[in-house]
Amino acid sequence: MIRRLIPHPLLSIVLALVWLGLVNTVTLGNLLLGAFLGLVVPMFTAPYWPNRPKLRRPLVAARYILIVLWDIIVANVQIAWIILFKRNADFRSHWINIPLELHSPEAITVLAGTITMTPGTVSAMLSADGRSILVHCLHTEDPDHERDRIKQRYEQLLKEVFA
Repeated sequence: MIRRLIPHPLLSIVLALVWLGLVNTVTLGNLLLGAFLGLVVPMFTAPYWPNRPKLRRPLVAARYILIVLWDIIVANVQIAWIILFKRNADFRSHWINIPLELHSPEAITVLAGTITMTPGTVSAMLSADGRSILVHCLHTEDPDHERDRIKQRYEQLLKEVFA
């Protein structure tokens, strides 16, 4: 009974918190509306998620989020340095093909989003068979090192989270 009323508890909490963040005022009315949205939206969308992924290791997911946030900060500084102090002729842009060991569409989506959120890289295309992703790097001296870094830093943790 509870599972039918609250089919996705984490999503319910996130929706309520996002609502409070959007209205930017914590009042009883906003709390009630956030709770209502947090309960109703997952209830109505549950049929569209028949095989939703399970978060197997939430602490690894938290570690992944912290690593991504740190990498975004570092990449912002690096990109600012590149833009301010490198000449256009010195840019070393590369297209990098990253073979994937991930199989879950959700995990691949998180990886592609992570790559795109990190300044200086953009995930451009997923292969038709879902086994590799094409990434554009604004500047790298060693494309192989960049590929290995993405696989080790992000893909390994996502394999643990979505295993």
